[in-house]
Amino acid sequence: MKKYLIILMAFILLTPSLAFSGILTFKIGFFIPQAQSDLWDIEFENMNFGKTHFYNSGFAFSYEYFLTRELSFTIGVDSYTKNKGGLYENYIGVVGTAVGVPDYYFAFPPEYESDFLPSDIFGIFHSFSVSITPIQFSLKLTPLGRKGKMIPYIGGGVGIYLWYVRIRGDIVDFEDEWIYTDPVAGDISVYSIYDWYLREDSRIAIGYHGFAGIMVPVAQRFSVEVELKYNYAQGKFREGADASFEGFEPFDLSGYQFSVGLNYWF
Repeated sequence: MKKYLIILMAFILLTPSLAFSGILTFKIGFFIPQAQSDLWDIEFENMNFGKTHFYNSGFAFSYEYFLTRELSFTIGVDSYTKNKGGLYENYIGVVGTAVGVPDYYFAFPPEYESDFLPSDIFGIFHSFSVSITPIQFSLKLTPLGRKGKMIPYIGGGVGIYLWYVRIRGDIVDFEDEWIYTDPVAGDISVYSIYDWYLREDSRIAIGYHGFAGIMVPVAQRFSVEVELKYNYAQGKFREGADASFEGFEPFDLSGYQFSVGLNYWF
């Protein structure tokens, strides 16, 4: 709720004087992240959640100012937030006494679960959170004008993308490898588990978008719209001593958004 209040306040501050002719729009959207960067890939490869678990709905607001009969300028604020917890699929956690280090926990292959006491085994769990809030500036074209039973439109522009990504909980450090000598199978690789809170907060990226849709008048000053939008943006991680994700490629903020909205014409 706090996030949506912030979005509404930002929308009000960005909205020009309503003395001009234009449209106010409230939308409910469904966002499908493109999720094509290495941090997304690592999470989906190791955890028992996938890309479809990060599809999510959100609210959006926009103000449209008429420039000509066919062309208008639009300011909009969208929102996307998803938090998903899950377990590592191919590893189970084992108390470090198995390899002679009692204060550690290690990630073992799942077939070793039955070789240790149940009280020594736990699921390796963490949550993965992503938030993307674009503030977008667009040119919108209605090639057939704004009168008629159906008003198709297309458009695109640039945006300021406010974003964060967080991982909290158990993380397997695949660079911290240990060797466990199995009486039957011989030496196998196991990995340290750490309880970490990795976060990249209050980040800003510049991106682009394109959209197409149709408005259908339903009353004197109201219409409904259906819209498909594609967003493209890449978020760069911090570098330095306090960086949580140093060494990762830019985080993919891109995705497709399908929305249904209510327009108020004035």
